[in-house]
Amino acid sequence: MKSKLTCLLLCFLFFACNNKNSVSFEPLIIATDSCENCTSVRIEIPKANGATKLSKTINDALEGEIIALLNFYEESNAQNLEEAKETFLNDYEEVNGKFSEESMPWEATVEGNITFENESIITIKLASYIFTGGAHGYGTNRFLNFDKISGKELYQEDLFNSLDDFKTYAETLFRKQENIPTEGSINDTGFMFETERFYLPDNMGYTENGLLLFYEPYEIASFADGPVILTIPYEEANTFLKYPSKP
Repeated sequence: MKSKLTCLLLCFLFFACNNKNSVSFEPLIIATDSCENCTSVRIEIPKANGATKLSKTINDALEGEIIALLNFYEESNAQNLEEAKETFLNDYEEVNGKFSEESMPWEATVEGNITFENESIITIKLASYIFTGGAHGYGTNRFLNFDKISGKELYQEDLFNSLDDFKTYAETLFRKQENIPTEGSINDTGFMFETERFYLPDNMGYTENGLLLFYEPYEIASFADGPVILTIPYEEANTFLKYPSKP
Protein backbone atom coordinates (compact mmCIF):
# COMPACT_ATOMS: atom_id res chain seq x y z
CA MET A 1 0.00 0.00 0.00
CA LYS A 2 2.83 2.37 0.90
CA SER A 3 4.56 1.56 -2.38
CA LYS A 4 1.39 2.33 -4.38
CA LEU A 5 0.89 5.62 -2.55
CA THR A 6 4.49 6.65 -3.22
CA CYS A 7 4.05 5.77 -6.90
CA LEU A 8 0.87 7.86 -7.14
CA LEU A 9 2.56 10.84 -5.51
CA LEU A 10 5.52 10.58 -7.86
CA CYS A 11 3.18 10.40 -10.86
CA PHE A 12 1.28 13.44 -9.63
CA LEU A 13 4.49 15.42 -9.21
CA PHE A 14 5.70 14.34 -12.64
CA PHE A 15 2.55 15.51 -14.41
CA ALA A 16 2.40 18.73 -12.36
CA CYS A 17 5.97 19.61 -13.26
CA ASN A 18 5.33 18.86 -16.92
CA ASN A 19 2.07 20.76 -17.19
CA LYS A 20 3.00 23.21 -19.93
CA ASN A 21 0.03 25.47 -19.36
CA SER A 22 0.84 26.23 -15.72
CA VAL A 23 2.97 29.18 -14.68
CA SER A 24 3.80 30.79 -11.37
CA PHE A 25 4.97 34.33 -10.74
CA GLU A 26 7.04 36.30 -8.29
CA PRO A 27 7.24 40.09 -7.96
CA LEU A 28 10.08 41.88 -9.73
CA ILE A 29 10.87 45.42 -8.59
CA ILE A 30 13.48 47.68 -10.16
CA ALA A 31 13.69 51.24 -8.85
CA THR A 32 15.97 54.17 -8.32
CA ASP A 33 16.85 55.27 -4.80
CA SER A 34 14.41 57.67 -3.21
CA CYS A 35 15.52 61.26 -3.76
CA GLU A 36 13.62 64.53 -3.60
CA ASN A 37 13.52 66.41 -6.93
CA CYS A 38 15.44 63.66 -8.71
CA THR A 39 14.59 61.72 -11.83
CA SER A 40 12.95 58.48 -10.72
CA VAL A 41 12.16 55.09 -12.19
CA ARG A 42 10.03 52.40 -10.60
CA ILE A 43 9.14 49.13 -12.30
CA GLU A 44 6.97 46.58 -10.51
CA ILE A 45 5.87 43.59 -12.59
CA PRO A 46 5.16 39.87 -12.25
CA LYS A 47 8.10 37.70 -13.28
CA ALA A 48 7.26 34.26 -14.64
CA ASN A 49 9.16 31.47 -12.91
CA GLY A 50 10.72 28.43 -14.49
CA ALA A 51 12.54 27.64 -17.71
CA THR A 52 9.50 26.90 -19.86
CA LYS A 53 8.84 28.48 -23.23
CA LEU A 54 5.81 30.26 -21.78
CA SER A 55 7.82 31.82 -18.94
CA LYS A 56 10.51 33.02 -21.33
CA THR A 57 7.93 34.44 -23.74
CA ILE A 58 6.17 36.36 -20.95
CA ASN A 59 9.36 37.74 -19.43
CA ASP A 60 10.84 38.71 -22.81
CA ALA A 61 7.61 40.42 -23.89
CA LEU A 62 7.29 42.44 -20.68
CA GLU A 63 10.94 43.41 -20.84
CA GLY A 64 10.66 44.52 -24.47
CA GLU A 65 7.59 46.66 -23.80
CA ILE A 66 9.17 48.37 -20.81
CA ILE A 67 12.45 49.04 -22.60
CA ALA A 68 10.43 50.73 -25.35
CA LEU A 69 8.45 52.76 -22.81
CA LEU A 70 11.62 54.06 -21.16
CA ASN A 71 13.28 54.88 -24.46
CA PHE A 72 13.45 58.66 -24.91
CA TYR A 73 15.23 58.50 -28.24
CA GLU A 74 14.26 56.44 -31.29
CA GLU A 75 16.69 53.63 -30.56
CA SER A 76 17.89 52.06 -27.34
CA ASN A 77 20.85 49.77 -26.70
CA ALA A 78 19.38 48.54 -23.42
CA GLN A 79 19.36 44.76 -23.19
CA ASN A 80 17.46 44.40 -19.92
CA LEU A 81 15.41 46.40 -17.43
CA GLU A 82 18.36 47.54 -15.34
CA GLU A 83 20.03 48.95 -18.45
CA ALA A 84 16.75 50.57 -19.51
CA LYS A 85 16.52 52.28 -16.12
CA GLU A 86 20.08 53.59 -16.42
CA THR A 87 19.50 54.73 -20.00
CA PHE A 88 16.44 56.70 -18.89
CA LEU A 89 18.52 58.41 -16.19
CA ASN A 90 21.36 59.12 -18.63
CA ASP A 91 18.96 60.55 -21.21
CA TYR A 92 17.67 62.96 -18.59
CA GLU A 93 21.20 64.04 -17.71
CA GLU A 94 21.95 64.66 -21.38
CA VAL A 95 18.83 66.79 -21.87
CA ASN A 96 19.39 68.58 -18.57
CA GLY A 97 22.92 69.43 -19.65
CA LYS A 98 21.57 71.21 -22.72
CA PHE A 99 18.49 72.85 -21.19
CA SER A 100 19.22 73.04 -17.47
CA GLU A 101 17.05 76.11 -16.91
CA GLU A 102 13.97 74.47 -18.38
CA SER A 103 14.52 70.85 -17.42
CA MET A 104 12.47 69.25 -14.62
CA PRO A 105 13.17 65.83 -13.10
CA TRP A 106 11.73 63.01 -15.18
CA GLU A 107 9.56 60.22 -13.88
CA ALA A 108 8.77 56.71 -15.09
CA THR A 109 6.51 54.25 -13.32
CA VAL A 110 5.41 50.90 -14.73
CA GLU A 111 3.17 48.46 -12.90
CA GLY A 112 2.18 45.06 -14.25
CA ASN A 113 -0.82 43.00 -13.18
CA ILE A 114 -2.47 39.81 -14.39
CA THR A 115 -5.95 40.84 -15.52
CA PHE A 116 -7.11 37.43 -16.72
CA GLU A 117 -6.10 33.79 -16.67
CA ASN A 118 -7.77 30.50 -17.54
CA GLU A 119 -6.55 27.13 -18.77
CA SER A 120 -5.52 28.43 -22.20
CA ILE A 121 -4.75 32.15 -22.02
CA ILE A 122 -3.21 34.72 -19.73
CA THR A 123 -3.31 38.52 -20.04
CA ILE A 124 -0.99 40.98 -18.31
CA LYS A 125 -1.64 44.71 -18.17
CA LEU A 126 1.22 47.19 -18.01
CA ALA A 127 0.05 50.50 -16.55
CA SER A 128 2.64 53.21 -17.11
CA TYR A 129 3.19 56.90 -16.54
CA ILE A 130 6.10 58.64 -18.23
CA PHE A 131 7.07 62.29 -17.75
CA THR A 132 9.98 63.67 -19.76
CA GLY A 133 9.21 67.37 -19.54
CA GLY A 134 6.57 69.51 -21.14
CA ALA A 135 3.11 70.42 -19.94
CA HIS A 136 2.17 66.94 -18.77
CA GLY A 137 3.23 63.33 -18.62
CA TYR A 138 1.78 60.45 -20.57
CA GLY A 139 -0.07 57.56 -18.96
CA THR A 140 -1.39 54.49 -20.70
CA ASN A 141 -2.14 50.79 -20.39
CA ARG A 142 -0.75 48.00 -22.52
CA PHE A 143 -2.34 44.55 -22.63
CA LEU A 144 -0.21 41.53 -23.50
CA ASN A 145 -1.95 38.23 -24.24
CA PHE A 146 -0.29 34.80 -24.15
CA ASP A 147 -1.29 31.31 -25.28
CA LYS A 148 -0.49 29.08 -22.30
CA ILE A 149 -0.47 25.91 -24.39
CA SER A 150 1.86 26.97 -27.21
CA GLY A 151 3.82 29.43 -25.09
CA LYS A 152 3.43 32.17 -27.72
CA GLU A 153 2.47 35.82 -27.43
CA LEU A 154 -0.84 36.52 -29.13
CA TYR A 155 -1.30 39.48 -31.45
CA GLN A 156 -4.53 40.99 -32.70
CA GLU A 157 -4.87 38.68 -35.69
CA ASP A 158 -4.36 35.66 -33.42
CA LEU A 159 -7.35 36.40 -31.20
CA PHE A 160 -10.24 36.20 -33.67
CA ASN A 161 -11.80 33.72 -36.05
CA SER A 162 -12.44 36.61 -38.43
CA LEU A 163 -10.93 39.99 -37.68
CA ASP A 164 -13.21 41.72 -40.19
CA ASP A 165 -16.36 40.23 -38.66
CA PHE A 166 -15.28 41.28 -35.20
CA LYS A 167 -14.44 44.79 -36.36
CA THR A 168 -17.90 45.17 -37.86
CA TYR A 169 -19.53 44.03 -34.63
CA ALA A 170 -17.27 46.19 -32.47
CA GLU A 171 -18.16 49.26 -34.51
CA THR A 172 -21.84 48.64 -33.81
CA LEU A 173 -21.16 48.54 -30.07
CA PHE A 174 -18.82 51.52 -30.24
CA ARG A 175 -21.39 53.68 -32.03
CA LYS A 176 -24.03 52.70 -29.47
CA GLN A 177 -21.76 53.41 -26.49
CA GLU A 178 -20.61 56.78 -27.83
CA ASN A 179 -24.01 57.82 -29.23
CA ILE A 180 -22.79 57.98 -32.81
CA PRO A 181 -25.53 57.71 -35.48
CA THR A 182 -25.61 54.39 -37.33
CA GLU A 183 -25.40 56.17 -40.65
CA GLY A 184 -22.64 58.64 -41.42
CA SER A 185 -18.98 59.03 -40.54
CA ILE A 186 -17.59 57.52 -37.36
CA ASN A 187 -16.22 61.02 -36.66
CA ASP A 188 -19.61 62.75 -36.77
CA THR A 189 -19.61 63.38 -33.01
CA GLY A 190 -16.02 64.58 -32.74
CA PHE A 191 -13.79 61.52 -32.84
CA MET A 192 -10.63 61.62 -34.93
CA PHE A 193 -10.33 58.28 -36.72
CA GLU A 194 -7.69 59.07 -39.34
CA THR A 195 -9.43 57.33 -42.22
CA GLU A 196 -12.94 58.56 -41.33
CA ARG A 197 -13.69 54.87 -40.80
CA PHE A 198 -13.81 52.80 -37.64
CA TYR A 199 -10.77 50.67 -36.84
CA LEU A 200 -9.75 48.52 -33.92
CA PRO A 201 -7.08 49.62 -31.46
CA ASP A 202 -3.79 47.74 -31.43
CA ASN A 203 -4.24 47.44 -27.70
CA MET A 204 -6.80 44.94 -26.42
CA GLY A 205 -6.87 42.25 -23.79
CA TYR A 206 -8.86 39.83 -21.69
CA THR A 207 -10.24 41.03 -18.36
CA GLU A 208 -12.63 39.52 -15.82
CA ASN A 209 -15.43 41.70 -17.20
CA GLY A 210 -14.89 40.91 -20.87
CA LEU A 211 -12.66 41.68 -23.83
CA LEU A 212 -11.34 45.21 -23.41
CA LEU A 213 -10.52 47.49 -26.36
CA PHE A 214 -8.24 50.32 -25.29
CA TYR A 215 -7.74 53.38 -27.49
CA GLU A 216 -4.81 55.36 -26.13
CA PRO A 217 -4.93 59.14 -25.70
CA TYR A 218 -4.43 60.83 -29.09
CA GLU A 219 -5.35 57.62 -30.95
CA ILE A 220 -8.91 58.61 -31.84
CA ALA A 221 -9.58 61.63 -29.61
CA SER A 222 -7.79 64.58 -28.02
CA PHE A 223 -5.45 64.13 -25.07
CA ALA A 224 -7.95 65.96 -22.86
CA ASP A 225 -10.53 63.26 -23.59
CA GLY A 226 -8.20 60.59 -22.22
CA PRO A 227 -8.30 56.96 -23.32
CA VAL A 228 -11.45 55.55 -24.90
CA ILE A 229 -12.44 52.11 -23.64
CA LEU A 230 -14.92 49.58 -24.95
CA THR A 231 -15.49 46.39 -22.94
CA ILE A 232 -17.38 43.58 -24.66
CA PRO A 233 -18.86 40.91 -22.35
CA TYR A 234 -17.75 37.37 -23.16
CA GLU A 235 -21.28 36.20 -23.89
CA GLU A 236 -21.10 38.56 -26.89
CA ALA A 237 -17.39 38.35 -27.73
CA ASN A 238 -17.02 34.55 -27.59
CA THR A 239 -18.62 34.12 -31.01
CA PHE A 240 -15.62 35.87 -32.54
CA LEU A 241 -12.82 34.67 -30.25
CA LYS A 242 -10.44 31.81 -30.97
CA TYR A 243 -9.97 31.65 -27.22
CA PRO A 244 -13.51 31.93 -25.82
CA SER A 245 -14.00 32.46 -22.12
CA LYS A 246 -16.79 31.59 -19.75
CA PRO A 247 -18.95 34.63 -18.96
